[in-house]
Amino acid sequence: MATEPTWSVGQLAQEFGISTRSIRFYEEKGLIKPARSNGGYRRYNKRDRARLKLILRGKRFGLSLEQCADILGLAAMEPDEAQQLRKALAYGQDIQADLERRLNDLKAMKREMQAVEKRMRERLAQLEGREPDAGKRAE
Repeated sequence: MATEPTWSVGQLAQEFGISTRSIRFYEEKGLIKPARSNGGYRRYNKRDRARLKLILRGKRFGLSLEQCADILGLAAMEPDEAQQLRKALAYGQDIQADLERRLNDLKAMKREMQAVEKRMRERLAQLEGREPDAGKRAE
C-alpha cells in the first residue's frame, strides 16, 4: 500500500514562494492542520497543500483570511462543496465589481492626466514661442 505524499513546511514555503512563518500563521489561524512526524515535525498532506494553494490564490485576489476560511468551509462542521462554490462565486463577483470600479477610476485618471499634460505642453510651447505639438514625445 503506497503512502500519501507529504511535504515539510520548508518544501511548501519554497514551492509557493512564501515564508515558513506565513505557513505557520495559517496553521495558527486554523486554515491548515498538518500532521506531526514522530520527531514532532509538521507534515503537510495533499489536502493541506491544496488548501494552502487556495488561500494564497484568495489572498492574491484580495480576499481576507476570514473570507478564505469561509470558502474553505471552516465554519461548518462538514464542509459542503456546493456551498463553498457559491461563497467563492459571490466573493469573486464582489472582487470583479471592485476591479471594474478601480479600472474605471484609473481610466478617468489617465484621461485627466492626459488633459493636464496637453495643457502643460501647450503652455510650454507658448512660453518657448513654438507650435504645441513640436515638443511632444513619441508614444
